[in-house]
Amino acid sequence: MTFPLSILDLAPIPEGSTAADALRNSLDLAQHAERWGYRRYWLAEHHNFIGIASAATSVCIAHVAAGTRTIRVGAGGIMLPNHSPLVIAEQFGTLETLHPGRIDLALGRAPGTDGLTVRALRRHAGAADEFPQDVLELQELLGTDQDGRHVHAVPGMGTEVPLWILGSSLFGAHLAAELGLPYAFASHFAPAALMPALREYRAGFKPSERWPQSYAMAGVNVVVAETDAEARRLFTSVQQQFAGILRGVRRRIQPPLASGDAIDSFWSPEERARASEMLRCSFVGSPDTVRRGLQDFIRQTGVDEVIVATMLYDHSARLRSYEMLAEIGKTI
Repeated sequence: MTFPLSILDLAPIPEGSTAADALRNSLDLAQHAERWGYRRYWLAEHHNFIGIASAATSVCIAHVAAGTRTIRVGAGGIMLPNHSPLVIAEQFGTLETLHPGRIDLALGRAPGTDGLTVRALRRHAGAADEFPQDVLELQELLGTDQDGRHVHAVPGMGTEVPLWILGSSLFGAHLAAELGLPYAFASHFAPAALMPALREYRAGFKPSERWPQSYAMAGVNVVVAETDAEARRLFTSVQQQFAGILRGVRRRIQPPLASGDAIDSFWSPEERARASEMLRCSFVGSPDTVRRGLQDFIRQTGVDEVIVATMLYDHSARLRSYEMLAEIGKTI
């Protein structure tokens, strides 16, 4: 693969399937992705979503890492204010100990859920404000310099698990730049601040021992099929999911509609406008269509890597999309 492409997986649960099916599908996709040349396979922390099976993210990562051999596996990400830095250091230190040189840990400060679930997670009101300090504490717990520390992560200390900062605003960009860490922007669902955040990150980046230069990744949605029409039809599952978010309705991944045009009768004009803005960084179509779109996106943003979310109802269609995308990655 010429340009580095990676996969962001939320372990989607299609209508009529179970969480067990979703987790089996995640491992199957990761094993295919490894053969196809994808750089990394990340799973994301979300809670109280009946269509997502990756809530226990570190456990899901262990499942995928144990079933693969070479692809990097990690969190995209862990919502750190939901957790103690010590617990995350122990979990990811254990993963790195079991799978040395293959584990990534990207960190976000959002809860990854709704307000009621935030309370169920025992997340206190000011948790997000402590995010920069928590990142530094986690970095220390995973580091080799443990002088003066009375509490150690075991396993964890000395593993130096690579940390990333996730973001959808200038806050994460500034923090990643200040700490000299790689930065991943969530443009697959919140693209509005993508370009300002990338400028902020690159302009303020302070080189670190591990990262002498800035490194930026952007998330996008991709659906590749044999024809533009078929890809647009498959994409209606994603569009239905985003309409559900706007309506406050939680559902499993729905079957695609009869055609791509059928989505216009599914949602209101306001929902269409809002969802389409959220999904602006989406590339849907035949291989030629997606290639052109991704080439333009990479040229405009200058990102070093793209991480791809493909939330489809049918697992075989999802596999085929990623397989064709891997071929596209050799030519962009």
